[in-house]
Amino acid sequence: MVQTDNVEVVRRAIDAYNRGDYDSVEDLYAPDYVFDATNRGFGIFEGRALARKVGEAWVRTFDAFEMDLREVSDLGAGVVFTVQLTRGRPSGTASYVEGLEAYVLVLEDGVISRTTNYSDIHEARAAAERLARERGG
Repeated sequence: MVQTDNVEVVRRAIDAYNRGDYDSVEDLYAPDYVFDATNRGFGIFEGRALARKVGEAWVRTFDAFEMDLREVSDLGAGVVFTVQLTRGRPSGTASYVEGLEAYVLVLEDGVISRTTNYSDIHEARAAAERLARERGG
């Protein structure tokens, strides 16, 4: 069995998002993928098709959009922690907005099965480390 580099899978997902290649993004998610943004007040989105639809709709609210991966760590047991700067120019405006966010991702069989979004980087790091320990990492 070929070992998948979880960090590389995450990097490919971010690169595909930045290119607007949503087919490639969707291919990197498990069919039962879950995007949990409850920490940000947005709820939970289940299934890769719904996650894609929500992600595409969000990106379309910008005339320019990019995600810049600032930190990525494989914590073991399929858990990856990231910090990224999301930057965009909302449609019809001249100004950019940006935010530093953290994500805890779970990968299984070479695809992303769950992503949890955090605005508090320290909270996210602690959650990721705890999850990796719980999963045997």
